[in-house]
Amino acid sequence: MCGKFTQLVAWEDALVFFSGLMEPTPDEAPVVFATPMRSAWIIRLDEAGKRERVKMRWGFSNPGSDLFKPDHMHARSETIDAKPTFSESFSERRGILMVDTFNEGEEQPGGKTKQWVVRPNDRKPIAIAVIWQEWEGDAGAISCFVQATVPANALISKITDRMLAIIKPEDWPVWLGERDAPLKDVKALLRTFEDEGKWEMTEQAASKSAKPPKTKPQMDLF
Repeated sequence: MCGKFTQLVAWEDALVFFSGLMEPTPDEAPVVFATPMRSAWIIRLDEAGKRERVKMRWGFSNPGSDLFKPDHMHARSETIDAKPTFSESFSERRGILMVDTFNEGEEQPGGKTKQWVVRPNDRKPIAIAVIWQEWEGDAGAISCFVQATVPANALISKITDRMLAIIKPEDWPVWLGERDAPLKDVKALLRTFEDEGKWEMTEQAASKSAKPPKTKPQMDLF
């Protein structure tokens, strides 16, 4: 499953893509190669029902577990509304993670994993379905998220059987909760996204110092 993602986008591209979806404010550094336990910007609804961006940590921890060693990074769409770990968050706390790329791992002999980077050919950001919760610790409340997953599409099924759930822009209001809908209809949004040849998947360099590809000058997604 996805173990890394990048949250970068050229500012002029963000303005075009987010027209009518989110009002961007370029005041934070981008997230580069986020991994579990790292933080990323999540779009959610505030108490007034308006879209806001909030920085959250990636990963849920089980009750009594070490906050800094998350037990869950993903939630399967088939059981996201039934498992106690996820059901309340799915019902009440849904969000969107915007990324430029995400990684999928291909299992190799000897327990190793080959990392593949998935990105759209047009370089537009991808909206990933997430659910979130707040963890109360000694330092106060910490917001955490996990990514929803679905069966892999034709491209990604070449290396693994699962992929991230993609939310189309027209489905944002239902997923975020701006538009009332039965939970069965919300869950129905978690379906396999067929890229129809519009994505590319390339092997990631093995170097630990690998850097994201050079693009236009980068700014924060929102």
